[in-house]
Amino acid sequence: MITILAFVGFIWYTVMWIISIIGCQTGRRRYKLRPRSPLSSAPANSVPGVSVLRPLKGLDTNLYENLESTFTQEYPNFEIILSVAEENDQALPIVRDLMAKYPSVNVSIIVGEEVVGVNPKVNNLVRSFRQAKNDILWILDSNVMAAPGTMARSVDALQGHDRNGRRIALVHHVPFAYATESRIGSRIDEAFLNTNHAKMYLAINAVAVDSCVVGKSNLYRRSDVERLNGSLKPVAKQAPEDTPAIGRGFPAFGRFMAEDNMLASALWHELDLRHDLSCDVVRNVVGKMSLKDYIQRRARWIRVRKHMVLSATILEPFTESVVVSAIGAASFKHLLGIPVLPFVLFHYIAWLSVDLDVYASLAGHPLPDAMRWEFLAGWVARELLTLPIFLYAVFGGEVTWRGRKYQMLRNGEVRLVGEHSPRWRWPWSRTPKHYQPVDVEDVSS
Repeated sequence: MITILAFVGFIWYTVMWIISIIGCQTGRRRYKLRPRSPLSSAPANSVPGVSVLRPLKGLDTNLYENLESTFTQEYPNFEIILSVAEENDQALPIVRDLMAKYPSVNVSIIVGEEVVGVNPKVNNLVRSFRQAKNDILWILDSNVMAAPGTMARSVDALQGHDRNGRRIALVHHVPFAYATESRIGSRIDEAFLNTNHAKMYLAINAVAVDSCVVGKSNLYRRSDVERLNGSLKPVAKQAPEDTPAIGRGFPAFGRFMAEDNMLASALWHELDLRHDLSCDVVRNVVGKMSLKDYIQRRARWIRVRKHMVLSATILEPFTESVVVSAIGAASFKHLLGIPVLPFVLFHYIAWLSVDLDVYASLAGHPLPDAMRWEFLAGWVARELLTLPIFLYAVFGGEVTWRGRKYQMLRNGEVRLVGEHSPRWRWPWSRTPKHYQPVDVEDVSS
C-alpha cells in the first residue's frame, strides 16, 4: 500500500512540475515581444469601436496614473465611460482633471448605480454597459493601468479564433503587481501575484481545458453577454427556470461575488466560445496592505472558489510548493532512496528559479537588485502561509468586501448578511424590472 501511495505521489509531483514548466514557457513565449498593432495607426472608421468602462469608488492607490493610462491608448476609435455610485465620490476630481488634460478624448461620467443584485461592481456598471456606443467593451478595474498599445493588441486578439476554429469571445490580461510600500502584506501579495499565481494562470490558459479568467481587465462583446443567463448550461439545453428574474445579459451576474469569472465561464459553456490572452499585462499597484489584509483577501477568494469549483479548491493545497515538496520527498525516498534534505533543498531552489523566470517574463526584466531581499522574504512568507490560510478559509462561508459582509451560496451566488437590499440608492437609480437589454447585432458566428 505504501508503495502504491509513493507511486501516486511520484506521478503527482511530476505533473505539478510539468504544469509549472508549461506556465514558465508560456510566459516566455507570450511576453517576449509586444509588437505595435496595425490598428494603432489605422483610420478611425476602419477599426472596431471600443467602449472602455471603468467603475470607480474612492481613491485607489495610483488612481490618477491608472486612469490616465486609458486616456493615452494608441487606438483611433474609442470612448471612456467612468462610473461612480455617489456624486461626492473622491475619484471625481481626478476624473475631471484628466478630462481637462485630454480634451480630445471622448469621455463621459455616469453618477448613480442601478441596483440589479448584491454585487456593487455590477450595480455600478449596468448603466455604463447599456449606454456604451460600441459593441466591444473593455472593463478595467480602477486599480490597474495598461500600456498604450494594449487596446489595439487586445482587439486584434478578440477578432481571432482558437486552434479548433472557435471564435474568441473574451481577451484578458495577467495582472502584474508592484508594491509601493514596504508593508509585509503588500510584499507577500506582490510575490504571490507575480510568481505562483501568474504561473498557474498561464499554464491553465495554455492547456485551455476550461475557463480561467481574472477580472482585472477583460474585453468582450456586449452582443455575446446579452445572450447569457449565468446558468453555465449550453443555450440549447437551457430551461426557462435557468434564467433569473432579472433576465439575460450583464445584470444576470449581479447575484455573484466573482461576476467576472462567472461571465467568462458563461461565454465558454453557454455559447461554446473561447478566451485568449494578449501579449500585455496590466500593472496593479498594491497599496498599504497589512498581513491581516492579505490573509483576509486570500481567504475571501478561497471561500468564493469553494462555492464555484469545489473540487479544484480542495486540490489547491496539493499544488503549493510546501505540500508538493513533502509529497515528492516522501515518494522519492521510498521509491529511489533519495535523502529527504537534499531533495527538499533542490526542490525549493528549482521552484524559486521557475517563479523568478515567470516574474522576468511578465516584467520584461529580471527581479531588480534593489527589491530582491524584500521580494524573496515575501515569497517565502507566502509559501509558508498558504496552508494555514487555506485551512482557515475553507471552513468558513462568509466574506467581507468593500465594508459589507456576504454569505456565500451555491454556485458562487451571495447574499448580504443582515441586509435584504442595499441601504441607500440614488433617487434616479432604476430598479431591476426596468432593465431592458440593448438591441445589438448577433455576431456569434
